[in-house]
Amino acid sequence: MGVLNVTPDSFYDGGRYLEPESARARIDRLLQEGADIIDVGAESSRPGSATVSADEQLARLDTALRHAIARGALVSIDTTSVEVAARALELGAHIVNDVSCLAEPELARVTAQAGATLVLMHARGPMSAQRGFSVYPDSGYGDVVHDVLTEWRSARDRAVAAGLASDDIWLDPGLGFAKNARQSFELLARLGELTHEGVPVVVGASRKSFIASVDGAPPAERLGGTIAACLAAVARGARVLRVHDVLAVRQALAVARLAEPARAEARHA
Repeated sequence: MGVLNVTPDSFYDGGRYLEPESARARIDRLLQEGADIIDVGAESSRPGSATVSADEQLARLDTALRHAIARGALVSIDTTSVEVAARALELGAHIVNDVSCLAEPELARVTAQAGATLVLMHARGPMSAQRGFSVYPDSGYGDVVHDVLTEWRSARDRAVAAGLASDDIWLDPGLGFAKNARQSFELLARLGELTHEGVPVVVGASRKSFIASVDGAPPAERLGGTIAACLAAVARGARVLRVHDVLAVRQALAVARLAEPARAEARHA
């Protein structure tokens, strides 16, 4: 899942793709690099970010959505707005990526009506209420995996009650959202426990602040940590990786697969 942020304030690439020409070029590059899904968002989810109106989101999104759909891409709309999701689905988007853990159940209803898929990401409260990057009390969870699953299942049940089939709901544990670095790393280490839900697990680790707990690196210098997190996620059962750097991550995954012992043994058999 390649990321396209048409925002002025996203934590890593804010402002880069606001112009229609740059947004189209970004989509073309993501597809060339091998992205299976293009995830388009017009509202930053960084801590403390302000809410963006549906009209403004749609104005930012229009060119990118139309271009990605015209290219035949599988398109995900990253929004918590029912109006934005409905319009994107009407244009031909296939997935709604909800970072609010279904704060608005109507989002599930419009997704169901379109025959689309809903990515439910675990979060606690709006992005504007987050106190900082990877800032969350250690006491905020008893067992972070158990608590995340319990809260995610509650959101899934609300989505099903709104008309969405459970098979059309994907699970994102929300690394970095209402979680400190230790909690994000624990979720990553125990990701296999999330796969027991029987739905695709989506992991968004790309250039996030929990990686900086290792060495203090700024977002521009977190590609190595991103790749390591992606490899760990896939090894534990993740089905979808949401990343800014599609080419680098795909290359790392290809090398990791070829280096698996079973594959090496098969080559020498």
